[in-house]
Amino acid sequence: MSGLIGKKIGMTSIFDENGKNIPCTVIQAGPCVVTQVRTKEVDGYEALQLGFDDKAEKQSTKALNGHFKKAGTTAKRRVVEFQGFEQDLKLGDQILVDHFEEGEFVDVSGTSKGKGFQGVVKRHGFAGSERTHGQQSMNRAPGSVGAASYPARIFKGMRMGGRMGGDTVKVQNLRVLKVVKDKNLIVVKGAVPGHKNAYVIIQK
Repeated sequence: MSGLIGKKIGMTSIFDENGKNIPCTVIQAGPCVVTQVRTKEVDGYEALQLGFDDKAEKQSTKALNGHFKKAGTTAKRRVVEFQGFEQDLKLGDQILVDHFEEGEFVDVSGTSKGKGFQGVVKRHGFAGSERTHGQQSMNRAPGSVGAASYPARIFKGMRMGGRMGGDTVKVQNLRVLKVVKDKNLIVVKGAVPGHKNAYVIIQK
């Protein structure tokens, strides 16, 4: 799937032609630079490696600096491979936000917000116990987790408290509501994973 690397700017809402308020996310998509071209003869598959968001050379390794100089570009913060580009692109070419069109559907993946250690009510949606009849400070407890003397252990996969968030999440079939070419922005319907300024991958 072809696509671009982007950065989540934030959320807002817009009104459609029927006056309905639509929640949406603003993403800075590109410009991305082709930093490597994978070919079937050399690599065994065809793909394009794209770089996004400049950074200082001293923040990168010498090996990566040489890799970027070969493409004739500055050091980049994010590098991702994509497949399925129809146009013939060469090393150093730029891909802009006009790769996407209004009305089409895209998949957006990113790292979800980390929420730290959470209990079963927040992490798995447990209801908790009754609030009356003399129960004592067990409102949000997980309840029974084991069986009896057999199997005398807790099965793997038991839903319990633990670290929540910080996972790679893909949200599929988000409609592109608007493309702002002069600012390299796209507006997609709904929410995408990650905090503000988090890097995301947008795929057609």
